[in-house]
Amino acid sequence: MFTLRFDMRAPDFGASTPELYATALEIAAWAEDKGCLSAVLCEHHMSEDGYLPAPLILASAMAARTTKLPITVAIFQLPLYNPIRLAEEMAVIDSISNGRVSYVGGLGYLPWEYEMLGVEYKHRGAIADEKLELLLKAKTGEPFEYEGRKIHVTPAPVTPGGPVVGWGGGSPPAARRAGKHGLMFMAQSGDPELGRIYEEACRANGHEPGPCMLPPLDAPTTTFVAEDVDKAWDELGDYIMQDVLIYGKWNEGRVGVSSISFAKTVEEVRAQNTTHRIMTVDEAVAWVKGGAPLSLLPLAGGLPAELAWKYLRVVSEKVMPRLG
Repeated sequence: MFTLRFDMRAPDFGASTPELYATALEIAAWAEDKGCLSAVLCEHHMSEDGYLPAPLILASAMAARTTKLPITVAIFQLPLYNPIRLAEEMAVIDSISNGRVSYVGGLGYLPWEYEMLGVEYKHRGAIADEKLELLLKAKTGEPFEYEGRKIHVTPAPVTPGGPVVGWGGGSPPAARRAGKHGLMFMAQSGDPELGRIYEEACRANGHEPGPCMLPPLDAPTTTFVAEDVDKAWDELGDYIMQDVLIYGKWNEGRVGVSSISFAKTVEEVRAQNTTHRIMTVDEAVAWVKGGAPLSLLPLAGGLPAELAWKYLRVVSEKVMPRLG
């Protein structure tokens, strides 16, 4: 049992952007019969390595190439969107996917993304509050009025009430925002206080608490499985470090954020064996049997297709048969 995360980084030393997108679609089609729980698509803007800026477009393409694979856009940065237009795009994707695409909204944390798109960074929380109210109404497909304007998103969604939308973040306001609307909460840390705040906000607003994800700091979000781990680090190390170094740069000075490594070398991140891991087959089997899915990043750092497939096949041919 595994998830597939796609951020579509394409540094100069890796595969080209067109090659990566073509491979991502092939992997999605392959994965839906191999035990994949969800394809997870991320969002960032103005990244030097081409990090995916338009996850809904990729979600639509993946939905069209598959028939049953769940797809999760996590996160989309809500303050950077027109919420009504976003609801329309969600409605179309809901029809294309027959209800298989879900979403987790958030604020983001990089000021230059807001500057590029002309949105006030320091007011992003208030902007999100207003836009979330609108999005949650609009995505249902029911008509309503807002500031004297008639709003009716068509076509009607396949999913009753519209596509599933959750909220993510690492702060008490994020937990309260999710709880206010009774949304699933995806925290950026394992701080139990965030869970408590979320549950209180849910009940204060008449909702039963939903799923609340509180990942530990060392939760692995970049995992590969190999029969020869030493050789795998030789082949994959530079690509994995692209993920490590850029996220480390973006998160410099932030504390308590899960799944971030501040390692500077391949040897250092390998020794940490936390957020970025290459597991043996036995370790991977034990990991899944322990109740956690493998969090795969198959195209990490612009990984060429032949290497991506090599390590995906270890999962499908060596790990999955041992899980019964």
